[in-house]
Amino acid sequence: MAAVVTKGSLRRYVALFLVFAPVQYASSAVTHYSIPEEMKEGSVVANLAADLGLDVTTLTKRKMRVEVIANKKYLDVNKETGELYVLEKIDREHICPTKSSACYLRLEVTLDNPVRIFNMEVEILDMNDNAPQFRRDVIHLDISEATPKGERFSLSNAVDRDVGTNALKTYHLSESEYFNIEVQAGREGSKFADLILKKGLDREKQAVHHLILTAVDGGTPARSSTASVIVRVLDTNDNAPTFDKASLTVKILENSPIGSLVIHLNATDLDEGSNSDITYSYSLYTSEKTQETFSLNPTTGEITVKGMLNYEDFRIYDMEVIATDKGANSLSGQCTIKILVEDMNDNHPEISIKSFQSPVSESIELDTVIAVVSVNDKDSGDNGVVDLHIPENMPFKLRESSDNYYELVVSEPLDREKVPEYEITFTVTDRGSPPLSDNETMTLELLDVNDNVPQFPQSFYTIRVLENNAPGALLSSLSAFDPDLHENQYLVYFIIEKEIANTSMSMLFSINPENGNLYALKTFDYEIEREFLFHIEARDSGSPPLSSNVTVHIIIVDQNDNAPVIVSPWRAHGSVVEEKIPRSTDKGSLVAKVIALDTDSVHNSRITYQFLQVTDASLFSLDQYNGEIRTMRMFSYKDSRHHRLVVVAKDNGEPALSATVTIKLLTVETDVKAHSDMTEMPLEYDIFADINLYLVIGLGSVSFLLLITILVTIVLKCQTPKASKAAPPSRNSVISERNSTIADSTLVSNDAYWYSLFLAETRKGKLVVRQPVPKGSRYIVSSIPRGTG
Repeated sequence: MAAVVTKGSLRRYVALFLVFAPVQYASSAVTHYSIPEEMKEGSVVANLAADLGLDVTTLTKRKMRVEVIANKKYLDVNKETGELYVLEKIDREHICPTKSSACYLRLEVTLDNPVRIFNMEVEILDMNDNAPQFRRDVIHLDISEATPKGERFSLSNAVDRDVGTNALKTYHLSESEYFNIEVQAGREGSKFADLILKKGLDREKQAVHHLILTAVDGGTPARSSTASVIVRVLDTNDNAPTFDKASLTVKILENSPIGSLVIHLNATDLDEGSNSDITYSYSLYTSEKTQETFSLNPTTGEITVKGMLNYEDFRIYDMEVIATDKGANSLSGQCTIKILVEDMNDNHPEISIKSFQSPVSESIELDTVIAVVSVNDKDSGDNGVVDLHIPENMPFKLRESSDNYYELVVSEPLDREKVPEYEITFTVTDRGSPPLSDNETMTLELLDVNDNVPQFPQSFYTIRVLENNAPGALLSSLSAFDPDLHENQYLVYFIIEKEIANTSMSMLFSINPENGNLYALKTFDYEIEREFLFHIEARDSGSPPLSSNVTVHIIIVDQNDNAPVIVSPWRAHGSVVEEKIPRSTDKGSLVAKVIALDTDSVHNSRITYQFLQVTDASLFSLDQYNGEIRTMRMFSYKDSRHHRLVVVAKDNGEPALSATVTIKLLTVETDVKAHSDMTEMPLEYDIFADINLYLVIGLGSVSFLLLITILVTIVLKCQTPKASKAAPPSRNSVISERNSTIADSTLVSNDAYWYSLFLAETRKGKLVVRQPVPKGSRYIVSSIPRGTG
């Protein structure tokens, strides 16, 4: 941009300089330039050398320089060309902050040799580089809704730093139904806007109005800025409270608890603040009875139950509630409420026991009346209809005797031993919805009748008693149980008398009459008596007394208390037996047979045979079960003529008992024929010639016991037990027959040996006979089972 400098003025300035040069160094003339603000750095303002008539070539030598007076150095001179240029961008509003119309920068241009000083001023012209600015971006206004239209309200003005035509020119307001503006001029050309109410406000319709105020300057192009105007409409109490409905009908059940909510009234007021705060109250048209029955919360409008509601006493309540606001000039609204009390099943049925008989005998007859019960319900309709029940699975039933009267009768036989007492609950229930009920519980006790016989846990007792027991030893406890009570359950025990072989059971056993403990009164010997069978009776103390009995089987258990007895070979003269055998005896020939007897039981009497001592173990063998001694080979000439054999017979008891026998064998030279006749028995010897007293007594004892056994068996079979029909047949208390381990055999023996064999085989139940050998010189002893012919 060129500086605004005229040639006429330049000539004038130059002329003035020439006139005053001889007399002063500084020129009083001022050179004037005009430039716009915001010129770019380096922009040329003017050619000072040309305007001041200076030689460009001498500017450097004369040290031409520019100084800005009282300001920053915005301008400088080019000494090569003499041009004045912009050194730093110039902001007019910064240099001249006041709203003046003219803004200047004053300069001094100085040269040396000779010294010359030129005064200059550069006018900074304004450009529209600033938009109007509001002091606040948001303008708040509070206007009462009662403000009349035409009322004016001052708004914050905008400021524009530019001047002249670039300064603030006018204001614009956004479109509004209620407001417009009027622009006014102030001092120094400032502009102000007034907000004018052109229509009445209503806060209930629109509580806040949002407006946009725009400030526009006069520049080209125009610049503008905006501010938000928020108008809050202040409330006035111009609205009365209103209810949702002017009339309401509410139903509530009678007997609703105190504090129960009936209805929550809700009145609304379109005002705000205290003008919308509502208080609820009863009107003068609400009766005192209603106000005593229902409570009205003045703040929340809740109506709750205050007193008892009874459908039968009062069914309809009418009330009028007023809602009043808290404005300066309070307004109010009304609501009419009708409360209907609904009937409900609120009366429980009642039950009354008129008569109750307890205790009763368990043998009471059927259909006997035990109790009389009456029921009642104060309600009406279905709520007053009642039903009476007792628990199921009870031996009783209810029988209606008259209106609301019932009898409790026995329907099934009673048994105190199964159920000693009954908790009978009478439950009465009405037919309301929901049904109500009541109950009454009575205890019926049953009196005992002696209707149960004593019962043993078992019908048959087998008691094993070890022989050699101590007298008075406890054998067992035979306790019975009687489910009856008191004297009907007190039991007495005793043994039913029975004699066996002239011996009473009470002499052998004793029972405690109070607890049923059974004791042995003597020591038993298995070899003499092996079992007993008798009955024990338990009798209660009722009237009449009842009793039952149980069969007791006593088994005497054997102990190994008898050692084996050697009965063969016979030892008449000491414990050593001497035998002769021919040396020509064949291999496997029977030399001797050892027979031992044990009077203990089968288990303890099982006998085995062993060599305790043998002269030549390779010559003889011993069968451990039958006691036969046989040759294992034929005799040789090297074998000794004398042989000593010691045999031990041992039973199977714990501890084992035993007996021994010593056999001396003498081998003799005899022909074969003579050996073959050794099985014969000489006829000249009588069979009982050498029997001793012991064997005679033993045989007599066996015969006597056999006779006693036969007699006792006949007596017991003819005798009928009286104690119990279910008792098993009686058995004799005698020693059972036992099998023996003696094997059947045929051998040659002398008379004593033959009798020993006879006695042993007889005990086995076999018949022993002698048969003649064809030559007639000896006998053959054979054992034949009894009953075979």
